[in-house]
Amino acid sequence: MTARFTGVGVGPGDPELITLKAARLIREADLVAYIANTSGESQARHIAADVLTGAKVGQRELPVPMPMSEQRDLANRVYDEAAREIRAALDAGEQVVFLCEGDPLFFGSFAYLLIRLEADYACAVVPGISSVNAASSALRLPLTVLNESFAVISGRHSEAQLVDVLNTHDSVVIMKAGRARPRILHALATAGRTGDARYLEYIGRDNEMIETDVARLAHAAGPYFSIFVVTRNQREIR
Repeated sequence: MTARFTGVGVGPGDPELITLKAARLIREADLVAYIANTSGESQARHIAADVLTGAKVGQRELPVPMPMSEQRDLANRVYDEAAREIRAALDAGEQVVFLCEGDPLFFGSFAYLLIRLEADYACAVVPGISSVNAASSALRLPLTVLNESFAVISGRHSEAQLVDVLNTHDSVVIMKAGRARPRILHALATAGRTGDARYLEYIGRDNEMIETDVARLAHAAGPYFSIFVVTRNQREIR
């Protein structure tokens, strides 16, 4: 087989949401890479743990230790080093997969490695279920119906940008809500959409938490794996 670098989506947390194709490629890979914290722990690997128990003999793993700091220069050095190690495996003719929480190309770290490698190597992507879709399912709530507009925005945007999106679109998903939670709650109040919002943490995991009344939330930072889903309470569904 031709050496190939593949981003594999493992979904938001429930191992049973890993696709058959993703599971097969994970098991067949010579090298499995994934983002980890400085202690070596990885949410993506945790999701795929059961699949990895059936991996081919001799399979190796490459934890990519991402610093907690959001400084881009530090992250770039980490991605540069990971790309060098992946290049060595690809030059040796190996199959390399990169495990991604959710979908590889939706707020995924895989994109930073893809841009470093795609000009020189065969690359592929296996899509995964994103936290957006998982949140909608957990809430049993349609994201859009009929002619409703829909937007996804990062909580890292300014409050003014958040308010503008909330005022412009019927349905809004706010990703990366953790440290931005106080700003998001204020933006929801400013836009008059607090009553339209739901809040979720760790979707599909054992510690999943859903709050349908966000007015109860403390104006304090939440965990990294958190998301707001905002839809109109008055909708033309029937």
